[in-house]
Amino acid sequence: MEISVYNIKGEDTGRKVVLNDDVFAIEPNDHAIYLDVKHYLAAQRQGTAKAKERSEMSGSTRKLGRQKGGGGARRGDINSPVLVGGARVFGPRPRNYSFKLNKKVKSLARRSALTYKAQENALVVVEDFTFEAPKTKSFVDVVNNLKVNDKKVLMVLPGADKNVYLSARNLPCAKVAIASDINTYGVLDAGVMVVTESALNQIEAVLTK
Repeated sequence: MEISVYNIKGEDTGRKVVLNDDVFAIEPNDHAIYLDVKHYLAAQRQGTAKAKERSEMSGSTRKLGRQKGGGGARRGDINSPVLVGGARVFGPRPRNYSFKLNKKVKSLARRSALTYKAQENALVVVEDFTFEAPKTKSFVDVVNNLKVNDKKVLMVLPGADKNVYLSARNLPCAKVAIASDINTYGVLDAGVMVVTESALNQIEAVLTK
């Protein structure tokens, strides 16, 4: 699949890049995508929820009624879960929600997500660029020139570029990522991916190992 290369003024440079079919034209695996997104979101959870259980409740431990013959449910003290205002049974405890996911499943998920982006024509390739100084207006101009200002943008760079990152940081609908760090959730969450030529080569190199 061939795709045109643009400059940051939104002009077609006349050059084309060929997308690697092993990354951008596979049979998408929806289950792998589901697992990778679940894995990402699970790792984001703080896992600090905690409810008091009956041993931690403040309250008398006196047994309220007789064990048998009262006609109601068995209950001990005022903290019994069968009573209104009693303790919670099996409430949440602080824990780590993250789980292991195989590297090959993650790679398949990323390639599947990138394939969907290519199928939806939501992939824009631009020449390598940088900004002389961090300015939000510079980034807004690039987005406007590429006619993607009405979508959530994921800008993928070959390496850390402080000026580009700071220029995009104040925009709620734009994110900047490094080619080696892109994840399935970020790709799917974006309405359009804007990728530099060098970043595209890096993505293909990482995902075709």
